[in-house]
Formats: sequence, structure tokens, C-alpha cells
Amino acid sequence: MQEDSIVQEVRQVREAHAAKFNYDLWAIYHNIKEQEKKSAKTFVSYSPKNIQPSEEIKA
Repeated sequence: MQEDSIVQEVRQVREAHAAKFNYDLWAIYHNIKEQEKKSAKTFVSYSPKNIQPSEEIKA
């Protein structure tokens, strides 16, 4: 399978960002939220959907 250069670049950026926060998910999350606050963009959140399990799963 051929490596996609864009995917590789995204993975490198993600790895560098995670390493910056010692792979601490809460620290990464708080950093992203802080960046959102500083941004001039509008961010929205949707409430979670209440999905009922199908009959196949119940059995």
C-alpha cells in the first residue's frame, strides 16, 4: 500500500503535538479548548443522540 504524504504529515503534526504534552490526553484537550477560546471562529457542540440498540444487539 502506498503511503499518502498528506496523511503522513498529519500524523507527524499529531505526534509532535501529543509529545509536547507528554501524551496527557487531558492536557491536550485543555490546550485545544484554550485555542478555541482565543480563536475568532465560532465553535458549536451538539448534544449526544440517544440511540436505541437494534433488535440484533439486544439478543
